[in-house]
Amino acid sequence: MLKKRVLVNRSQTSSTMNEPLTSPESSSSPSPSSSPMMTNPKPKEYTWTELQAIEAKRRNILERAELPYWRILTYMEGTCLKALSSDWLLWFTMSVFCAIRLQAWTSGMLPEFARELGRMNIDVIGGFLSFFLVLFVNQANGRFQDMYKESMNACKRIYDVAGNVTTALPPHQARRMVRYLNAAHAAGYVGLGQAYSKKHFFQNINAKYALLTVSEANLLNDSVDMDAGPEACHQLVEWCMKDVDSAYEAKLLEVKDFVNIREKLLAMRSSIDTLYDYADQPIHFFYIHFLILLSTLYLPLFAASNAYKAGAGDTMHWSADVLSGLIVALQCIFVIGLRMLGRKMVDPYGDDYEDLSVLRYVQTAWKRSQLILDTKFPGAVEPQTEDKLQSQHQEASRRF
Repeated sequence: MLKKRVLVNRSQTSSTMNEPLTSPESSSSPSPSSSPMMTNPKPKEYTWTELQAIEAKRRNILERAELPYWRILTYMEGTCLKALSSDWLLWFTMSVFCAIRLQAWTSGMLPEFARELGRMNIDVIGGFLSFFLVLFVNQANGRFQDMYKESMNACKRIYDVAGNVTTALPPHQARRMVRYLNAAHAAGYVGLGQAYSKKHFFQNINAKYALLTVSEANLLNDSVDMDAGPEACHQLVEWCMKDVDSAYEAKLLEVKDFVNIREKLLAMRSSIDTLYDYADQPIHFFYIHFLILLSTLYLPLFAASNAYKAGAGDTMHWSADVLSGLIVALQCIFVIGLRMLGRKMVDPYGDDYEDLSVLRYVQTAWKRSQLILDTKFPGAVEPQTEDKLQSQHQEASRRF
């Protein structure tokens, strides 16, 4: 289900970045509104502990995909069964079927129009609905995969910049640029949904990995509202661009490195912007409403048709009721399950277990970029050593 972006008032958030290098979990929470009925309910903001728990569960569910099929069937959490168990349309459809069959067993007969209804072929309607549902899921999956690729591209651009500045810039300038870029990466996910807020997500990432100093955090906080969009990411990337320009003017960078680093910085910013482009234009509400309306009308009609076809009086048998009930349940799982699957993939940056692992991406990008910065280089080339290794290679080639 598509999440609304969290738009936090600047006056409420201006104090949350004053101490970015300390954990915000101990800070006092704002007092609730004195008249809650006059305002819309505020979306839940997940604490750092809750985000870590969601991430751990999310990664655990991802690993289940490689299990044998019989073990996959034993799980409930992270499957369609748990979602279906709370869907009202499933229970309403099965209630329609059970009510008609109960009438048939208690009275021994069904209304006259039941025969005509039982002869109706609603498979055509089901075929059209299946087509639109599969199309919806395919479109949602395409969005999901594209947004995943953009998240991975953002990480790769951080690695590219880290690899370039490690050899092209003095260590202190290189580390500051990579620090800013990792901060931009984390800030880019704040504002996509209520799951990743500045208060609980970015500040804890900042405190854990020391991405921004107190003065830098205050400067950023005074300039933009991080919870409102990608502007904080844009500014941090501009800080990197400024450092690149300054290094080039100081003749610390060659032209090729200067051009390459700038291109990678802009590519990283473009990847984050693409995520906001997708969030700004979800799948059309008209299409989603159309699918829900068709499903709501079709499934009870399908249940009634199968209930009447199961017969009454002398033609009744419990096995026919069981078989018809299973068919109705299977159709509900298919129709409702596809609809739920598509809607879960529409917004990959929420709090569902099926969403993308944002916390893992940010932490992995930081760790790998630091390893690149800490690369230990071997000494100068020794011709004698290379000649000796080459002879060993040739000897090995002759053996194999």
